[in-house]
Amino acid sequence: MPAMALFKVPWPHYGPALLTALAKTAEFTAVGFAAAIVVGMIVAVARLTPFWPLSRLAQLYTETFKNLPLITEIYILYFGLAAVGLKMSAFQAGSLSLALFYGAYLSEIFRGGLQSVPRGQGEAAHALGLSPVKAFLYVRLPQAVRMALPGTSTMMVDLLKGTSLMVAIGGGELMTEGTLIASDTFQAMEVYVVIGLIYLAMCYPLSQLALLMERRLQAGTPLSLRRRRTRRAIMLRQQAVNP
Repeated sequence: MPAMALFKVPWPHYGPALLTALAKTAEFTAVGFAAAIVVGMIVAVARLTPFWPLSRLAQLYTETFKNLPLITEIYILYFGLAAVGLKMSAFQAGSLSLALFYGAYLSEIFRGGLQSVPRGQGEAAHALGLSPVKAFLYVRLPQAVRMALPGTSTMMVDLLKGTSLMVAIGGGELMTEGTLIASDTFQAMEVYVVIGLIYLAMCYPLSQLALLMERRLQAGTPLSLRRRRTRRAIMLRQQAVNP
């Protein structure tokens, strides 16, 4: 039997639909992850505030969403809210679910990054006349970002895989399209293997990028292009002075 006979699904016919689903998956990932970063940072700062009611509320949020399955949140936001008159589109419900779920995990990562900055850094910033907000933005936050970046990158890969759960509400992403193709062709094994390979092709480069970024951070590589150029200029100047 020729090798091509094993592929019974007319993939060129479904190519445009798969590309649309791929774009929808990327859209879910981008919007959900950006919103999760915002939610995570707000909750992390709230966890560290000395105002204990706000800190306890942030802790309650974190523990709640960390211990609820993502699919439960998707159903509550899409089906549950619709039952009480608050209708959301599949994209809105899916993106919000991703933001709330992964925002809880990112808040723990960000909180760990902020707590890893020595307290003396903030005290030194205050001694130099910086306001608490400027001390946070220009002193604590950049150092915390460096510490939290590897974990944040890992969460982005996990969120990308989590978009496959939007199949439960017909989100139009890759897994939803794969289910439609499988029901149309009755070739479930072939379809889901191909869909899995597409997810692998998307997630593997991101995971390797996260590992590369972690190694560079451990080696002391600056995060911003401006700081990289400054560091390179200093090194070149030192080489010119001490050939």
